[in-house]
Amino acid sequence: MTTGQRWRMFFSKPFVFFTILMMLKIYLAHYVIFENENAWMPLVTGLPAVWFVFSLVELLFPKKKLGAYTIANLLMTSVYFAVIMYYKYFGVIVTYHALQQMNQVTEVKGSVFSLLHPYFLLVYVDIVLIFIALVSSRKMRAWGRKAAVRERSGYFIAIGALAIVACVCTVLPNRSSMNELVQARNMGILNYEVYVAFGTSKDEPVDVSEITPASVAALKGEQEPASPAYWGAAEGKNVIIIQLEAFQNFLIGMKLDGQEITPNMNKLAGESLYFNHFFQQVGQGNTSDAEFVVNTSFLIPQHGAASSEYADKELPSMPRTFGENGYDTATFHTNDVEFWNRGELYKALDWGHYYDKKFFGDEDTVMFAASDEVLYSKTADELAKMQATGKPFYTQVISMSGHHPFNLPQRKAKMELPDRYKGTLVGHYIQAQNYADWALGQFIDKLKANGVWDNSLVVIYGDHMGLPIYSLTSDEKKLMKEIYGRDYQVQDMMNIPLILKLPAPAPGEPAVEPKVLEQVGAQSDLFPTIANLAGIPLDDHVLFGQDILNETSNVIPERYYLPSGSFLNDEGVFIPGKEFEDGTFSTFAGEKAEGATSEQYERALELLSMSDAYVRSLPKHQ
Repeated sequence: MTTGQRWRMFFSKPFVFFTILMMLKIYLAHYVIFENENAWMPLVTGLPAVWFVFSLVELLFPKKKLGAYTIANLLMTSVYFAVIMYYKYFGVIVTYHALQQMNQVTEVKGSVFSLLHPYFLLVYVDIVLIFIALVSSRKMRAWGRKAAVRERSGYFIAIGALAIVACVCTVLPNRSSMNELVQARNMGILNYEVYVAFGTSKDEPVDVSEITPASVAALKGEQEPASPAYWGAAEGKNVIIIQLEAFQNFLIGMKLDGQEITPNMNKLAGESLYFNHFFQQVGQGNTSDAEFVVNTSFLIPQHGAASSEYADKELPSMPRTFGENGYDTATFHTNDVEFWNRGELYKALDWGHYYDKKFFGDEDTVMFAASDEVLYSKTADELAKMQATGKPFYTQVISMSGHHPFNLPQRKAKMELPDRYKGTLVGHYIQAQNYADWALGQFIDKLKANGVWDNSLVVIYGDHMGLPIYSLTSDEKKLMKEIYGRDYQVQDMMNIPLILKLPAPAPGEPAVEPKVLEQVGAQSDLFPTIANLAGIPLDDHVLFGQDILNETSNVIPERYYLPSGSFLNDEGVFIPGKEFEDGTFSTFAGEKAEGATSEQYERALELLSMSDAYVRSLPKHQ
């Protein structure tokens, strides 16, 4: 037998052939997700799990070996494909926990397909070719028959045993790592998926009886002022919360070649209390998570969307609290109420009424629901009716037209993009948000005309980021650098605006002076902040946010879009490595610095654990 024949025989072994295929896929996944990695690292961490699976194939399916290898290849390939796709939007490693949200994919299929770069599909090319060859090629079928023999079992028992040992040796040293991306890189993606499925929670055990308003306030370092600023500034007035889809803070005041992108938001920011260091705290549920966090001042669950994990609870909330204080309550959303399980979430939050797709219709669709124009026009009419009853109201309005992937119909475009922005995600985003701002202006005009505007506290914020760093091409990152004057970073991605427009003053009283407020805040801070403005005491409420009109220091835990243990403080964002000591801190100006302490890190983790434990302890709603 010649040397060439020996090599051909070696590579024709299914174990070797499919190992080479999986090596290529391991490298593709690591190339997309991990940076600055040792060239051998993907194989050291990734191959043992593959070899364990292939050893089982050899031992359990010797007569149907080729088919079994192909199925094993398909299953592992699908894991890598899912990991790549999920990372491109969320920046995290997808786990089995996300499977419970698969029913939402059909609603946002445009977003999914927009992330589908052609080269990602290369991971399936070999499977398609093998299937075609099995159907059409005699040589392929002959190879299958030739391979259908039982190899020496001892070899594969040994390989499988060594593979298990290697897997354990990569998993055990990395169990304590806080950063999930670091864990997945050091464990290997397949090992990480198995570890997450059977591993324990990172939350520290918490005695629920010790979770009180005072204990949380002490942990956050809050100091209640004797006479809170702005107390009761909107007492007895309507409260309108406008949640803008995917609206990031960099849009405020931005001009693109002289074109003002968000003139209505800019005008409002100049006339109101505007927070420019305000941040999202959402997770897998995105928009619905924002609704949950804002209305409860609780933090999102470790796994899954809040609308799924906590929808059976009787949640202390703004709708419930304002309702108990004589307000009518209602929420307005153009999508079906069952999207993201909102029907149950709204029961948990105790909304008095909800308006969904059935009310708004679909005669003027943008993305997957009625346009913001329809939302605002019909909502303004309802708000006028609510005001006419003589009772104040608390309402939330959820915009949708600025949804990823920002494929705004041409009939809705209100601006012409510069050539360098055309055909890019950044350009589509800017154009969609320009339209969203225009529609918001129509809403404001109608509320002014029907008498609701001056009689209302209006709160406007973004629900979550619109431009994930992980989805941007190199050219799109250059456009973001043009906008920021520096590299676009995670703290920029998470930064959303907050605008508080107070009611018109009574005759003879001075108006509240407009301000740009620099203190750091996040979505969990809105409940206590709005309650302060409405003059509603929250002494008996457990809140994980704080009134940012009366606090100038904050530690804000982040979860999901950033690794566990990440937090924001008054100066910037901290992201842990394997633990606190090898983490990194960046200022809001994008500079690396020494701005975080281990004490803040421990506080952030404890706040997450306390929130999880407290919400789980709440009774179920009727």
